[in-house]
Amino acid sequence: MTQPLDRRTFLHTSAAATGMLGLAPHWPACPVQPRSKPRIKLAVKFSMVATKDSIFDKFKMLREIGFQGVELDSPNNLDRDEVVSARDRAEIDIHGVIDSVHWRDTLSHPDAQVRDRGRAALLTALRDAHAYKAETVLLVPGVVNKDVTYEQCWERSRAEIKKVLPEAEKLGVKIAIEVVWNHFITKPEQLIEYVDSFDSTWVGAYFDCSNMIKFGVKPGDWIRQLGQRMLKFDFKGYSKEKGWVEIGEGDEDWPDIRQALAEIGYHGWATAEVGGGGRDHLTKVYHKMKHVLDV
Repeated sequence: MTQPLDRRTFLHTSAAATGMLGLAPHWPACPVQPRSKPRIKLAVKFSMVATKDSIFDKFKMLREIGFQGVELDSPNNLDRDEVVSARDRAEIDIHGVIDSVHWRDTLSHPDAQVRDRGRAALLTALRDAHAYKAETVLLVPGVVNKDVTYEQCWERSRAEIKKVLPEAEKLGVKIAIEVVWNHFITKPEQLIEYVDSFDSTWVGAYFDCSNMIKFGVKPGDWIRQLGQRMLKFDFKGYSKEKGWVEIGEGDEDWPDIRQALAEIGYHGWATAEVGGGGRDHLTKVYHKMKHVLDV
């Protein structure tokens, strides 16, 4: 589904074509001399741990495998105090929280009551993230469909996110906008424009290296254009010919992705988002991640 460019998107796209699209004033420039390798920490989504163990035992298993961090859904049915205790005992970082209702109670929905529920869930995710000492809340900002145009998704989601920015700043948690198959943001210029429109360091980008393969721009080029706006990234494996595949078996150009990460001076998390399993499965995921990321 191809969306027509509105005036703002057109201006940014045109600027990029002429080499004039720069970082917004609040985003620092990328390093002039990039590191030879990015510094990356490996993590998984907590939902990938498909065992009946306690939260602590799940965290402990992830640390024993080699993972340094994990990302949790919110809202969730977990006891917050138990999560925090398990985190400390297992010595693992909860680096981020995922807004778990952003596909259902979308911030772009025509019904204001649905948007209100979505905003309330985002506030809960921010507060959970603060309690877990997480850095970010991953958010799909909205969905374009037969009832919601691109422009409506843009305006409604921005309005709802702006309402929670004071709380995000108070809690010290950033909102990371993820790129997905929601027919909303499919080009780097659009994500740059959306993030920069908030003029706030509390909104950034959560780039999925695999989701964007189908839209034609190489993941490495997304990373280069996003620069310091890219707070985090995750990935699976995606092939235009085969669909979803194992990590390392898709069309991701990992040498170019690693080079792009080095060019922007990336120092942070890489999170796998694949099917879950027990220790053996997660160990295989860990080694696949180490291989493609060369860490």
